[in-house]
Amino acid sequence: MNGVTGRMGLNQHLVRSIVAIRQQGGVTLPGGGTVVPDPILVGRSEAKLREIARAHDIQRVSTDLDRCLANPADAIYFDATLTSARVDHVRRAIAAGKHVYCEKPLAPTTAEALDLARAAERAKVKHGVVQDKLFLPGIRKLKQLVDDGFFGRILSVRGEFGYWVFEGDDQPAQRPSWNYRKEDGGGIILDMFAHWRYLLDHTFGAVRAVQCTGATHIPERVDENGRRYTATADDAAYATFLLEGDVIVQFNSSWTVRVYRDDLLQIQVDGTLGSAVAGLRTCKTQSRAATPRPVWNPDEPNPFDFYDQWRDVPDDGVAANAFRVQWEMFLRHVAADEPFPHDFVEGAKGVQLAELGLESWVERR
Repeated sequence: MNGVTGRMGLNQHLVRSIVAIRQQGGVTLPGGGTVVPDPILVGRSEAKLREIARAHDIQRVSTDLDRCLANPADAIYFDATLTSARVDHVRRAIAAGKHVYCEKPLAPTTAEALDLARAAERAKVKHGVVQDKLFLPGIRKLKQLVDDGFFGRILSVRGEFGYWVFEGDDQPAQRPSWNYRKEDGGGIILDMFAHWRYLLDHTFGAVRAVQCTGATHIPERVDENGRRYTATADDAAYATFLLEGDVIVQFNSSWTVRVYRDDLLQIQVDGTLGSAVAGLRTCKTQSRAATPRPVWNPDEPNPFDFYDQWRDVPDDGVAANAFRVQWEMFLRHVAADEPFPHDFVEGAKGVQLAELGLESWVERR
């Protein structure tokens, strides 16, 4: 596991996924066996790695990636490092014959992402990319509504994602400074459009076109060492996607927005027979029969409680962490050859959408 000293690598992939899987005794395989992951933590700081390992009862750490890749006993390489470093790491892992699972975006460019996909296929190693949003309880409920025909003909989708990331002067920034440097693989378009691609493709229909305007609203920030630096990457993106079936999607992604909604991610779907609003865990619906008939009258107080007219979609059981669910799928994919659709080609589609979003912004088309 390379990159576990970072926020996502540590919290979601190590602690809430691999450590949790180890604590439950491993992943049960279809034939009745069990696979228990035995991680070796890889990174640049041995002191940080040892501290993390001690905290989570992990025995192995290393600062030598190539030596780790040379060990035939470790079948899987996982990467949650900087986007700018991922291609090199993954290419070396494939050359060493490792199955590879990694964070998104798979690569800075579509060409590099497809090159990794072809290399993995030639080497006959299994490969996967994190697509965690598909396994969130709120999105799963939304997908079930689509499959059940609740919406009738889907007309439009509106998404709001983001929160205020502090500049790093009076309060520490919640995200590493590289996120705001284009030369280091930063930018919200490259980061988040990979998510929107698989979420839209697998929930509502394939993305056919994008129109995007990005922005660097905060031009200067303060890094982890207290030094001011120029932000060269986009910190907000305002996009319209066209899906198959002429479904129109509007999506705002921003690290410069203050949250006045139910969740950090909120998606509203409107159809001829009903609408739904989903967050990370919850989903609410309003059917055509229950749709109110508001009257526009700015001279009188609003008589409607619009929120009260929506109904909760019930939970379908205890939902595990979305990252852990996908980790268990990938472990079964490697150990028992179970299907795993979230491969490098899927990852390349996310990079493609980000590239086209950036192109749309530059060319204003």
